[in-house]
Amino acid sequence: MELAHSLLLNEDALAQITEAKRPVFIFEWLRFLNKVLVAANKVRLCFSQAVDVKEKQKKLVEQLTGLISSNPGPPTRKLLAKNLATLYSIGDTFTVFQTLDKCNDIIKNKDDTPAYLPTKLAAVACVGAFYERMGRMLGSSFPETINNLLKALKNAESQGRGEILLSLQKVLSGLGGAAASCHRDIYKNARSLLTDRSMAVRCAVAKCLLELQNEAVFMWTTELENVATLCFKALEGSTYGVRVAVSNLLGTVMATALMPKQAAGERTNVKRATLEEVLELMATGFLRGGSGFLKSGGEMLKGGGSVSREVRVGVTQAYVVFVTTLGGQWLERNFATFLSHVLELVAHPRATQTHVEAVYSRRCVSFALRATLGGLLGEKAQIAAAKEICQAISKFLYSGGDRNQWSSDVSASQHVMVCALKELGSLVQSLSATASPLIQEPSIGLLETVTSVLLHPSMAARLAAAWCLRCVAVALPYQLTPLLDRCAERINTLKSSPEAVSGYSFAMAALLGGVHQCPLGIPHSKGKMVVSIAEDLLRSAAQNSRLSLHRTQAGWLLLGALMTLGSSLVRYHLPKMLLLWRNVFPRSQKELEAEKARGDSFTWQVTLEGRAGALCAMRSFVAHCPELLTEDVIRRLMTPIECAMTMIIPAVIKVHGAHLKASAAMVRLRLYDILALLPPKTYEGSFSALLRELVAEFTLTDNSANTTTSLLRSLCHYDDSVLMGSWLQETDHKSIEDQPNSASGSGALEHDPSSIYLRVPVGEAIPGPLPLGVSVIDASVALFGVVFPHLPVYLAAVFFRLQMLDHFAECIKQAKGVRQQAVQLNIFTAVLSALKGLAENKSTLGPEEVRKSALALVMGALDNPNPILRCAAGEALGRMAQVVGEATFIASMAQHSFDKLKSARDVVSRTGHSLALGCLHRYVGGIGSGQHLKTSVSILLALAQDGTSHEVQTWALHSLALIVDSSGPMYRGYVEPTLSLVLTLLLTVPPSHTEVHQCLGRCLGALITTVGPELQGNSATISTIRSSCLVGCAIMQDHSDSLVQAAAISCLQQLHMFAPRHVNLSSLVPCLCVSLLLILSIVHLCSSHLLLRRAAVACLRQLAQREAAEVCAYAMSLAKKAGDNLNITETGLEGVLFGMLDRETDRKLCSDIHDTLGHMLSSLAVEKLSHWLKLCKDVLAASTEVGGAMAFEVEKEEEDSEKKDEMDDDIMFTGLGEDDKSKPSVAPRWVTRVFAADCLCRIIHLCENADKTHFDLAAARDLLVLHLSDLIRMAFMAATDHSNQLRMAGLQALEDIIKKFASVPEPEFPGHVILEQYQANVGAALRPAFSPDTPSDITAKACQVCSAWIGSGVVSDLNDLRRVHNLLVSSLDKVQAGRGSSSQLYSESATTMEKLAVLKAWAESRPARPVRSSEDDDEDMGDEGDILPPDSLIMLVQPELPSLSRLWLAALRDYALLTLPPEFASQLPPEGGAFYTPETIDTARLHYRNSWAPVLHAVALWLSNTDFGASEGPEEPQTATSRPDSVLVLFLAMYCESLLSSCFSGISIEFLCFPRPEEPIERVMSCLQALCTLLESPRARKHIAEDQLLAVELLNVLHRLLLTRDPPSVQLQVTAVVQETIRSAHDHLDQLRSSKGVEDGGEKESACVVEEGGDTGELQPGKSLVFAAMELLVFLLVRHLPQVNTKASDSPSHLPTKPQQLPEHSNRLVAVTVSILAELPALCSPAGSMTILPTVLFLICGVLKETAVKTPEGSVPLPVSAALQGIKTIITSPLGRVEKTQQQWTSLVRSSLASVLEYSQPDESRPNMDVVSMLTAITLFLVSASAELVGVTALQKGCMERFRNALNSSDPWVQARCYQLLLSVFQHSSRALSTPYIHALAPLLVEKLKGVERARPGTPAELQAVQEGVKVLEGLVALGEEQNRVQLLALLVPTLISYLLDENAFSTAPPSSKGLHDFALQNLMRIGPLYPAAFKTVMGAAPELKTRLETAIRANQASNKAKAAARQAQPTVQATPTIKLKTSFF
Repeated sequence: MELAHSLLLNEDALAQITEAKRPVFIFEWLRFLNKVLVAANKVRLCFSQAVDVKEKQKKLVEQLTGLISSNPGPPTRKLLAKNLATLYSIGDTFTVFQTLDKCNDIIKNKDDTPAYLPTKLAAVACVGAFYERMGRMLGSSFPETINNLLKALKNAESQGRGEILLSLQKVLSGLGGAAASCHRDIYKNARSLLTDRSMAVRCAVAKCLLELQNEAVFMWTTELENVATLCFKALEGSTYGVRVAVSNLLGTVMATALMPKQAAGERTNVKRATLEEVLELMATGFLRGGSGFLKSGGEMLKGGGSVSREVRVGVTQAYVVFVTTLGGQWLERNFATFLSHVLELVAHPRATQTHVEAVYSRRCVSFALRATLGGLLGEKAQIAAAKEICQAISKFLYSGGDRNQWSSDVSASQHVMVCALKELGSLVQSLSATASPLIQEPSIGLLETVTSVLLHPSMAARLAAAWCLRCVAVALPYQLTPLLDRCAERINTLKSSPEAVSGYSFAMAALLGGVHQCPLGIPHSKGKMVVSIAEDLLRSAAQNSRLSLHRTQAGWLLLGALMTLGSSLVRYHLPKMLLLWRNVFPRSQKELEAEKARGDSFTWQVTLEGRAGALCAMRSFVAHCPELLTEDVIRRLMTPIECAMTMIIPAVIKVHGAHLKASAAMVRLRLYDILALLPPKTYEGSFSALLRELVAEFTLTDNSANTTTSLLRSLCHYDDSVLMGSWLQETDHKSIEDQPNSASGSGALEHDPSSIYLRVPVGEAIPGPLPLGVSVIDASVALFGVVFPHLPVYLAAVFFRLQMLDHFAECIKQAKGVRQQAVQLNIFTAVLSALKGLAENKSTLGPEEVRKSALALVMGALDNPNPILRCAAGEALGRMAQVVGEATFIASMAQHSFDKLKSARDVVSRTGHSLALGCLHRYVGGIGSGQHLKTSVSILLALAQDGTSHEVQTWALHSLALIVDSSGPMYRGYVEPTLSLVLTLLLTVPPSHTEVHQCLGRCLGALITTVGPELQGNSATISTIRSSCLVGCAIMQDHSDSLVQAAAISCLQQLHMFAPRHVNLSSLVPCLCVSLLLILSIVHLCSSHLLLRRAAVACLRQLAQREAAEVCAYAMSLAKKAGDNLNITETGLEGVLFGMLDRETDRKLCSDIHDTLGHMLSSLAVEKLSHWLKLCKDVLAASTEVGGAMAFEVEKEEEDSEKKDEMDDDIMFTGLGEDDKSKPSVAPRWVTRVFAADCLCRIIHLCENADKTHFDLAAARDLLVLHLSDLIRMAFMAATDHSNQLRMAGLQALEDIIKKFASVPEPEFPGHVILEQYQANVGAALRPAFSPDTPSDITAKACQVCSAWIGSGVVSDLNDLRRVHNLLVSSLDKVQAGRGSSSQLYSESATTMEKLAVLKAWAESRPARPVRSSEDDDEDMGDEGDILPPDSLIMLVQPELPSLSRLWLAALRDYALLTLPPEFASQLPPEGGAFYTPETIDTARLHYRNSWAPVLHAVALWLSNTDFGASEGPEEPQTATSRPDSVLVLFLAMYCESLLSSCFSGISIEFLCFPRPEEPIERVMSCLQALCTLLESPRARKHIAEDQLLAVELLNVLHRLLLTRDPPSVQLQVTAVVQETIRSAHDHLDQLRSSKGVEDGGEKESACVVEEGGDTGELQPGKSLVFAAMELLVFLLVRHLPQVNTKASDSPSHLPTKPQQLPEHSNRLVAVTVSILAELPALCSPAGSMTILPTVLFLICGVLKETAVKTPEGSVPLPVSAALQGIKTIITSPLGRVEKTQQQWTSLVRSSLASVLEYSQPDESRPNMDVVSMLTAITLFLVSASAELVGVTALQKGCMERFRNALNSSDPWVQARCYQLLLSVFQHSSRALSTPYIHALAPLLVEKLKGVERARPGTPAELQAVQEGVKVLEGLVALGEEQNRVQLLALLVPTLISYLLDENAFSTAPPSSKGLHDFALQNLMRIGPLYPAAFKTVMGAAPELKTRLETAIRANQASNKAKAAARQAQPTVQATPTIKLKTSFF
């Protein structure tokens, strides 16, 4: 392929390759040349390259024109023509006419042989390309060219006709108005071809005429009616592609006739058609089709046959194109006319001649309305449209405007009602809460209008009205309960009207069915109301024969709808329901026989309807309440069901007439439906009878109609859609495109009223149950698939299977013609259903006879002329192979198809058996069918090359794709030949055969998957495969069919996944953008297919995951190149995707758009912050356009200041969004705005995770904090919108903003935060959420935001804080109001959620920063007296505290009850709790679980502050559960008992025992903080100390929590709780000791009683508090310091690690842990302490060893400090004085000291060891313990050695600390301990000090070391006895004098040396007076010393006089430096 990449065609290389590869080589060269020429044209290459193209132009033209005669295939000729045209447009045009003449000569050639056709078509393509590219540059040559093309058109075959028409389209496009002289000739020649037998030609004519009408005025003036007639005729027998093309033409011509294009209109003085004329023309097509019409007056002819469905569907699409072309604004202005027109269409008798036709016509009108209103109008305009629809309903509903008189033509008005109400419902549902003005404005009267239709005589209209009410309730949930009440009241009032009973019961059922879409639900009492109404209806049904039928149907319908409310409500009514079901059927066989003899025709009709209704209610129960389906309930259900199975209905019909058939069929339908849902085991005894009934049903035994099932397509594989045409269900027109392609009829609500309450199938807007006849057959087929696999395997059942299969064959044989097709379709659907069931249940088909019979049945259908049947047969064959799974059976099946394909020559056999091979491989897989792979591939490759039949090619290629897919790596050997064939066919098959190209695309995709990651390789083979794949994708991308383009995109997506480097994004991304933008541009010009848009977005989604930046950049570059032709603005591709969200309704597509935007956001939002925030802001600004920021009334009673605040809040954002100049035609809809608000939250989180400087105003970059005002503004817009979903998203965004920006300081105002300036905005955003009519979920969310705002500490003024605080105060009234205080709109669960949210918000209302009280606004901030502490909950909530504390305790009590295990359910209060009702107990648990933790913390704070209510005063009588002791027990009882006795701490302890993994960490923290707060209370401390088992359980729970939760915050909080628990035990022990200490020996006795360990020292696990604490603390230590675990360090795999500094949180944790450890021995008896001391000392010494690490700043790490303190605590404890344990104590202390000495040994492996800390520990041992303990020789030597090492250290800091520590040892009170150290270390000390004279200190640290050393020597002098003092001073004084400088040296000495001089002088002057005699003696013995000292003193005195008095103190200060630890240990 690389040889093809040259400017000129490499003819040498072309000659060397094989004939087969030459077309690919030529195509690849043309591709390369196209890129070069396009680049030369667009980018304007440098001069040399441009010259290069011009120089070689002659040769290039020669080569390109030479290729015209080389029989090029369709893609090659298209590219060849494009290149020639581009070459002439950028190069010289001298020879263009010569080339044009050559092409014209080829076209004129009379040679009509197939061999010459490609050459002729290439010439035609070149002509089209020349004119399209160069247009008027070609001068006056066009008449001849056009004439030439038109002559050729008359004699051409279909492929030629299509190509010539497309070429003419290009000529017209290039010439524009210049070709006016030829327009009529083209029109005359083209119009006759609109009814061509070739569908591709019809499409080409439509496109050509569409281009022509741009300039040919006559087409939309004089010829308008003829064009319309032609289009109607063209739609007869059309395919989907033709319908799209012709409807584009018709719609555009009609739109142009109404509003001519400016340029064309100016040229001629034309008469414009009126809107009425245009609409009447189009109506003719809808009502009469292509059969013509009277021109005069346009009166519709009466009578005649019905219009073909293709024409009606095509005209419907034309209506949509017509309106879309005119635009949304036109529709707004003319909507009333348009609506009236389309509704009159469906009111016309010709549109509704039969019921089926009426349903189809309604579908078409509904589609036209939905496609225009839903897509073109914004929310405001849609509200206006809904108003118009209401008026239209009233107009059609009543005759002459009299509201008491129904319209005379009920049959016509019913269809109008259905269409209007369906569209009204869809509008309201799409608007959601934005539709509230429609309900609130009395002038519109929407609800009155809709409910009035509930009394319409037609059931279809009543059902449509009920559905519309359901849509209103789903959109506006607050209307649900009032509507239910209204319907209930009307049903009771109008009981005597059959229409009222029927209509209002439909409405109630529909409303109940919509409850699942309303999260807040309905009150439980409404269920009871429905049951009582239904019971009353059923009971009174027999009282009035006129009403019997309606009341029976209504009663059962309501009960069926009731079941959709779910188990929680139905369980209360189940016994009554079971009784009703039992009573409606005979109790026994005898009764069953007896009833046959009774009753007349009417009675039987009512009976059958009643039983059908009962079965329908049962089915609803089984479907919606699976939790209630116990074995007992199923057994009781089976009694009536079995009776229904044995009912002999045919005999009744025979006696009483055929009009009972429908009722009987309904009974069977309901029976089949419920049996399909129940476990087959429950009715296995009735299998044989049931199967006979089912088989008779779908083989049409008793049915004269040829009804077919609708399930066959769904049971066939999705991948076979290309063969069956089911891909039509994946188009934008799917709701009407099922009409021409469906044998089963179209769905309508009246076919099955029960669907009004069922859930709508995914992808449907409204339920569409099929006609009863079809539904029964569908249900029988589905049930057959359930029952057949469960037939037992014994002999009789096997025989029964065989009998059935033989019966199927016989039925097919007996039937003839159309009936045979119908029977065969039904049978095959049933067989497929059964085989699918067998495969899913892993069952077997049966023995050999059964297999043979089944195989014969299936094989026979592989030769059926019906393609759908052949598909089904192939699928059945594959399923059978899967079920049987035997190699011989599979081999025989495959061999049969091989033989058939080798011999058969007819199309039907070849297609059927080729698919059979593909299906065999699909279901058996590559391994199971590996031996047949070679044969299958060779046969299918041969069939795929059969150019005589494109159908054979399609089926063979489809099967080949299935084989490639299923074979996987086994197919690798066949990849090259298959790929070669795919490329050859792509280059040769005409583009009109789109199915072949689609299958080629599937093959290519499967091949790419097979090669997989190998595609990244660079070998020659892989490079060739990769290039071939890319060429194949390029050919398909350039195809005119959208599905082929979608396949190309899918292939490129796979290539990008496996070999991303080789897919060129610069060409792929623009291609994807064009695919998306087609739908956004003028729709009719380029109607983008839904599947193409799906493929494009799915590919973008994948690209955006890895290369989001590149994707966006390429999309913007496309926009710059294309200019205004594409709708990519400065918002880029992401703006386009946001725009698509407003237009697209397909769920999969919208989901992919969300994901794509999500990936782009994650990759780019932080870098392009301004861009993304502007995007979100533009979308959210639509909130203000639709409804405006809500205005809120100000209550008159509020104070003036409060009023002022509120006014500020309300006017804060008036007029938002008005500054936007350019707005899209349709403002973003609420769903898109919700997504934008979610994006806003994501942006905030992304910025937080990316860089914390986004919240730092001082950093001047494009940071998030700079956009804070925009963020607040966007959150405000969303939070105050009409849409409830958007309000929720806005409040969430506001909460995120508050949490993230709460601590960001305001640089200009120190001490303030940046959010303070937005207080008014936050208040304004929150206030609407607290209005009385706000839904509970929004109020709950707003409460959460309130608590976040109060708790954030943003507001520093209590008065300002009350702005939001007052909202919470108002919400507290709701909570206190209790149940039933006001009319309830939502379920009790919603009330629970709201009340608990309020309590939770109050519980969390704790400011994080100090708050100033309002009285001190103007005073100094620093006045501590006026600042509230951070935990000012009590201060803030003080006024509400009495009621709050009661409510909090009640909520906790409720939660404790709700957490009881299921076995204690009987102990729950029957009336419910404080905030939940027994009916909503399941949903209430979730709300309690979300709220209890903060409430618990708040209650703990309250109890702590009030000492468990002691300070509350005696005003309120205390209940049993509110007394202090009782509350304490409730809080602290052991959790098992607590669960049994409703205890509150049980809540926290139970939660801490089993915290769910999904529980937020905040909840765990809240629970731990509550425990900690509680334990600060003296009463709680006393209780937990007295009940040691509770304390042990608490510690065990905390230990378990630590095992599952990692965050440091949790671990720190746990240690705080442990510390409080241990301290409580200490306090209690001390109290006991002091109280017992009065008696002699009492202390000893009490110690034995209360101290752990007793005399034995044994600590019992599970009972010992110390043991539990040790377990937890050791776990924590080992978690953070694994090195202290000897087991780990002793293991062979352990690698020694150097001690290193721990993180801050670990330091704190280890420090607290060590300090708790040190306190534990004090809780034990002497014996007990000896049990734990070895571990405690070992751990403390271990911590010291591992954490004593040098720090850069020289500070002491927290763990070291704690360890040193712990050592001191233990050594100084009184345990050492107990005689019994004296020996053990001594050895423990000595061992510990020995360990410390060992750890402090200098070691190369620990270079960063902190010597000072180790020395401090040694000193602590020496100073704290007695000489007997640490005076042993070995330890003394070790200690002296460590001191000696420290004295010799080169680090002056170590020396200084060593001197300090030595002084404390030397000064020890015990001379026995200190003397050895003085003797050993004093000489070294003196020597070090004497050496200073030679090496004076150079740094402050060295000076400090010397000073500390001198202090030690002074200390020794002071310690010495009087007789030895002279000798000691003889050491000290000369040393100090040696430090003095002489006068000359002093001035030049460094500061440290001067400091030493001053220090020595001061000390000498102090020592002299202190020891005068000894000093004189020393000085007298050495005169030179005296002289030196006197000189220094004189110099000092002189200096003092010369200096200021302030400077005299300086040497003194400098002379006494000190080093202090943070904690003093001595």
